[in-house]
Amino acid sequence: MSSRTLFSLTLAIALLAAIVHPGTAYAQPKLAQLQAAASEIAFTTRQMGVPVEGKFTQFTAQVALDPKKPEAGSVAFSINTGSARFGSAELDAEVPKPTWLNAPKFPQASFQSSAIKAVGPGKFEVTGKLAIKGTTRDLVVPVQLAQAGSGAAITSTASGSFTLKRLDFKIGEAEWVDTSMLGNDVVVKFKLVLTGLAPL
Repeated sequence: MSSRTLFSLTLAIALLAAIVHPGTAYAQPKLAQLQAAASEIAFTTRQMGVPVEGKFTQFTAQVALDPKKPEAGSVAFSINTGSARFGSAELDAEVPKPTWLNAPKFPQASFQSSAIKAVGPGKFEVTGKLAIKGTTRDLVVPVQLAQAGSGAAITSTASGSFTLKRLDFKIGEAEWVDTSMLGNDVVVKFKLVLTGLAPL
């Protein structure tokens, strides 16, 4: 048997296997629709031991997920770094500056998943890359998914939190690298309300 014939036979068998066993390759789930007005990304840090809370008011998310086949899904979000709000005009004006998020140079922070796995009923672990201020770090995010409604009217709420080290991303430079003044840990909490996801 010639090498060309052997190659053709192998290719035919592979194609036949794909047709007979389509479940061996997962199709990308359809993209869910983010309900931005009902969603939230907030964060908490500590200055001199006192909690300081804020939130981002402008962000987008792309979630393609079948909860029954999470390994085929993907999650990405992008945050407008200039949209950080603390409820204080002074702080709101300070955070976009180069010492902090440097919004003019780095207008977006982003997360892109590389793997999703189920870890319990309605619970998932999303692994990916978080990019802030020109620095990218690996991140594992626990996500709890809750649903209300049925059929096409299902509303899904994905929520969770994670902690990042602000100095890993050069957030707070110069005298602000002193973690006795401003804590290094930043707790990020999110709630993404989505329509269009398949049922749990």
